[in-house]
Amino acid sequence: MTLSWSAYRRARRRSRQAWAILALAAAAALAALGWFFTAGQFALAEPAPAGPTEVPVVDPRWMKPVVPVNRVPGGRALDALEKLPVKGRAAQTGYNREDFGQAWLDVDRNGCDTRNDILRRDLEDVVFSEGSACRVAAGRFHEPYTSQIVEFRRGAESSRAVQIDHVVPLADAWQKGAQRLTPAQRQRLANDPMNLIAADGPSNQQKGAGDAATWLPKNKAIRCHYIARQITVKAAYSLWVTEAEKDAMKRVLAACPDQQTIQSG
Repeated sequence: MTLSWSAYRRARRRSRQAWAILALAAAAALAALGWFFTAGQFALAEPAPAGPTEVPVVDPRWMKPVVPVNRVPGGRALDALEKLPVKGRAAQTGYNREDFGQAWLDVDRNGCDTRNDILRRDLEDVVFSEGSACRVAAGRFHEPYTSQIVEFRRGAESSRAVQIDHVVPLADAWQKGAQRLTPAQRQRLANDPMNLIAADGPSNQQKGAGDAATWLPKNKAIRCHYIARQITVKAAYSLWVTEAEKDAMKRVLAACPDQQTIQSG
């Protein structure tokens, strides 16, 4: 009889605990429903911040366009793509960064080197180094390739977080026609703001010398602009595309057939 009574008491205790847990769960559910039907449904429905869809070329307040080899007419990027020669990739033999001139020259003669011009163009809340109107020390921006907010701080290590990407990589350009350009023309290609975008360092490293057939930005919102920019640069500097590269470009532009070439002005 004693054993049965103890078992009964344990059962009653477990029952009370179970009801207490159920009551807490019901209260939590009611609170969640109350939140949802007031502010919650709007918070859940709020879209994520949109990634950048384009990047400017020049800011006329302090930058000047670089004169390319060819003038690129306006119109659809698809039409400009059809006019680009299609050839195989030439050997990379003989390629050196120095073939495109000293890095980050002041090609537009505005008193600031190209790297700082691009940082100033693409970053927000720019802070200059003390005593300088050119040297960018800090800033932040909605990075176009990943759509993440990225902070820039100048320093031996921290500067690597933001790099200046050649939209058409110089090694790729070398294998697709740049060998035929004069040293002065290659120098303009390497420093033309049309071919330069401030980008996430790891993404830039991952891209390397890849063309559209091997690398595209993770942020799909920027891809139409990115491909149009590559086509514009290749047309402007007499470069060609491979068959695989052209196919990749056409696949991107199929989603935006009216995407225009990019103009410096």
